[in-house]
Amino acid sequence: MSTNHPDPEATGADTPYLDFAGTTPYEDYVQADVLTHLQHLRSDDPGEMVFLVTTQVMELWFTVIVHEWETATRALREDRIPVARDALKRSLRELEALNESWRPLAGLTPAQFNSYRSSLGEGSGFQSAMYRRMEFLLGDKSASMLVPHRGAPRVYAELEKALGEPSLYDETLALLARRGHAVPEAVTTRDLTQRYEPSPEVEAVWAEIYASDDQNDELVRLGELLTDVGELVWRWRNDHLVATRRAMGSKTGTGGSAGVAWLEKRATKNVFPELWTARSHV
Repeated sequence: MSTNHPDPEATGADTPYLDFAGTTPYEDYVQADVLTHLQHLRSDDPGEMVFLVTTQVMELWFTVIVHEWETATRALREDRIPVARDALKRSLRELEALNESWRPLAGLTPAQFNSYRSSLGEGSGFQSAMYRRMEFLLGDKSASMLVPHRGAPRVYAELEKALGEPSLYDETLALLARRGHAVPEAVTTRDLTQRYEPSPEVEAVWAEIYASDDQNDELVRLGELLTDVGELVWRWRNDHLVATRRAMGSKTGTGGSAGVAWLEKRATKNVFPELWTARSHV
């Protein structure tokens, strides 16, 4: 096959390169052929394709957001607040895109969902390893959530590592402690494999920071970015709840979950809890 580029004079200066020795540079970078052939449908229902692709798109957004939050976590550990802020700002746009991913599924009727629901078998979103890493980075730790992944050694090892590492909020509170704020030692030395529990002392620290005369202080701005993250996570959980309620009502969820009842419980919880409760004391 010829690898000569088109003659700009013969074809016009704006003509793109069309003739490559192998696959296109775009394909080499994006791996589009791989991505667009990962859809293996299990039913004849035409609606299954959008359900499967939307779910795969969500997994890609989870991956990007985990990358951003891990970047922010490392930066906070190293006292590089501007780098952390930039990563958190990017994650806000990515969370918005993730939340928009519900739109193709939000209007499913029960009959439409039932037409391919059996194709999921015991599959359920709570089995998503990348979403679990997101939750761990938010401080919602649970060793039991590693159990579904015992048959996938690489995934299990990544989750086990994430379980024992500081969350985004852990590193934020460690930063506040280094800056001289009265974060209790019990908080900064807690068992990182356990779910973060709210602390009245941490609430008081945030109230003090937010009462500052300088509302452009970098800790105030950091707190607001984390609050933005928390709000979008809350919206994600609520959009998930509404989409599920529309598609299947109060029936038992796939994979043995409690379905809507479980999602309703999740939707009542705020991440970074003291950032929300401290506002009542400012």
